[in-house]
Parts: sequence; structure tokens; C-alpha cells
Amino acid sequence: MIYHLRHLTSFRYTHPVTFVYNMLHLKPRELPWQKIKTFKLEIEPEPAVQTEGIDYFGNSTTFFMIHSPHDAMKVTTQSIIEVLPRPAALQPSIPWDTAQHIMRADTTANGLDAYQYSFGSRYAKPLEAARAYALSSCRPGMSIHAVATELMARIDTDFTFDPKATTVATPVTEVLKNRRGVCQDFAHTMISCLRSVGLAARYMSGYIQTAPPPGQARLAGADASHAWVSVYCPQAGWLELDPTNNQMADEQYITLGWGRDYQDVSPAKGVLLGGGKHTVHAQVDMIPESEIIQAQQNRPQHQSLHQQQQQQSQYWWL
Repeated sequence: MIYHLRHLTSFRYTHPVTFVYNMLHLKPRELPWQKIKTFKLEIEPEPAVQTEGIDYFGNSTTFFMIHSPHDAMKVTTQSIIEVLPRPAALQPSIPWDTAQHIMRADTTANGLDAYQYSFGSRYAKPLEAARAYALSSCRPGMSIHAVATELMARIDTDFTFDPKATTVATPVTEVLKNRRGVCQDFAHTMISCLRSVGLAARYMSGYIQTAPPPGQARLAGADASHAWVSVYCPQAGWLELDPTNNQMADEQYITLGWGRDYQDVSPAKGVLLGGGKHTVHAQVDMIPESEIIQAQQNRPQHQSLHQQQQQQSQYWWL
């Protein structure tokens, strides 16, 4: 599957900002099942300094500084990405209750890298409440694959998607108590549960393909960023699961990067001087290339300027 992806983030300030120092995680990661055909990043106003790099977790980063006063800033990425089927973690994986002992004994590079994700982080700590919730899916001898899949399904059933219920800083304890939140909350909750029983899990940041209601046109900017979970199965590999949608990650998903939790791979973070109150608005379009080709083929040869502009708003890359 080939996708055309655009992510626009707009920042507006009530007072001029005189200095911005920012780090972005907005370039999709090159993976065996994910090929980046093109990538373009635009920042307005133009930065005085802009550099590219790779962070500790292997994710692409962009650092920039803006020195000129401004009351608005825009960050736009445009990409063409090919997504292939992910290699599935081998089944059956080892029993969950022996995994921690095996991870401790694995001193290979892959083993040591995976083991770090079994420890707590700012937004996904091992907790007694998380352990109590997880243990209902942790019967003796169950494989890691079975435990993680059942836990994912329970979170999907027990929790309600509610974008007004939480903020970026809402702790897992509150999400577990109220059973409401968004994809970020459900990912943190599942990771906390897995770490609480000695398993290794990392936070996945990216996008998921959405479709308009039957018979309705696709709305420009209606897609959104997404978060899901990857759990480590020693001797088998990583298993990517989405507790928000109760499914394994597949060709519908584009991966930006991964880390211990949201803080490691937040799309934009940094500091600024001035600005007063500010608002942030994000728009995402993730469109299959086949849909673009079909739109080109179906476009009438003779269109008014207004009709062309309307179609451009739905398919910005044409």
C-alpha cells in the first residue's frame, strides 16, 4: 500500500514569540516493512538553525531555532510512503511468566535493547492497579502473544474513547479509574499493565488510515495522529497491537517512531520565549495512492475554477 501523507501543525500566540527552540519527531521511520519514497518538511517562519539527527531510540529528529519575532508558526510535512505487511511475531511465543528470566539472561544487542522497555517511564510506570488489571489476562503458562492479545481486547471493551476526558499529562492511574481516554491513554495503560507483570513494551507513534462514511467525500485534514503498543516476545520478535481498535498493526499503519512513552516521541517539544497564551491545531491527511489515481481519472475534462478548487481541497497533492 502506498500512501500520500500530509501533517500540518499550526501554532498561534496571543503575544509575539521572540525565540523558539524545538525538536520534532515527524519524519516516518525507515523499516523493513516501511519505505519512505519522498519526505518534505516546511517550517514557517524560516528557522535560523535547522539540523537533522537520530535520537537514542533510532527515530529521525529535526532540531530548529527561530530568532525572529512571530505570532504564528506552521510546521508541515509531506510524504509518500510504501507500507508492506509486517513480519508477524512467531506463535506460540514463550510463556509470559518465564519471559522476564529469559530477558535478563539475554545479553545480545537485541535482547538488551528490548529489556529496557520492561522498566517504568514517566507516563507508563509499573503500578499495582495496572498489575491487578493485567493479571486477569495472565493465567499460568499462557504465551505472551495470548496475554497481550487478550489484554488489548479487554481495554477495547472496558474503556470508552473520549477526547475530552484526558490531557497529555493524565496519569495511567486516573485512566484506569475512569476508563475513558484516547489512543495515547490506552497505549500508556496497556504498556503499564505489561510492564507491571514483567513484560517489555514500547510506545508506538504514527498514523492510521481512516475512511469517510459511505457515500460521503473525504474531508481534508480529518485524519489524526495515532498511538499503539509493541510488546516483546523473546525468541519471536515484536508484536504490534492497537488497544484503541482491538487489532494488530498492519498496512493501515504508518510508523513515525517509538520510545518508552509519549514523551520520547512527541511530534513537537521545546521551549519558547514570550507568546502569552497559545493554541495548537493539527491536520492530517493519509490517503491511499490508488484513491488519488482514481480521482485523477474521474476528474471531468472541463471544470470551473470553483470546482477545481473544491477538488484541490480534498486532494491537496494533485
